[in-house]
Amino acid sequence: MFIEQAFSPDGQLFYFGWILTVVVSIILHELAHGLAAVRLGDDTPIYRGHMTFNPLVHMGPWSLVSLLLLGIAWGQMPVDPTRLRGKYAESLVALAGPATNLLLSLVALTILGLWLRQADPDAQTLRTINAQNLLLTFGWANLALCLFNLLPVPPLDGSHIAANLSRGYQRLASDPAHQGLWLLAFAAAFFIFGAVLFSLAERWSHAYIMLLL
Repeated sequence: MFIEQAFSPDGQLFYFGWILTVVVSIILHELAHGLAAVRLGDDTPIYRGHMTFNPLVHMGPWSLVSLLLLGIAWGQMPVDPTRLRGKYAESLVALAGPATNLLLSLVALTILGLWLRQADPDAQTLRTINAQNLLLTFGWANLALCLFNLLPVPPLDGSHIAANLSRGYQRLASDPAHQGLWLLAFAAAFFIFGAVLFSLAERWSHAYIMLLL
């Protein structure tokens, strides 16, 4: 059955599907940050030219090269916290990105689950299976990105949320004397917690689709 095979992706189709997934996800993630910032009083994303769908603007050449070679990428959205309105504005701006990834995941996995429920296994073609694999990859990858970005480790979104909610954390995160410690924390988050969260995202995505079947 398709859903039982989809969590062991390999080959060229998965590579191009992963590239497409990451690029689209990062663009929409960063645009969500920008839109939230603009709505809360900071027009920095507009005059810096970041309210665009151009991946080079959000990711830059090094991120795109890293994605093509290593499958890893990152993005950025310029925001000026001093121009935001509201006590929790910075948290809302930071949360907008992961929330968008969660929404994208739910949409993709729901479409896939409903599609598989109505599909005739004997009528499946290579084209439909490839499309379903793309939806699956898009779904679990966005769930993983949501979970990973919520970790309270600089420069992830979770650290901006924590800093906005806790002055003690804010002082610790901004202290130059602790930058080496934060670098080690990010490495641990990426190589240890990242792997765990991606595995959880796969399992939870699988379970959610099975509920829809």
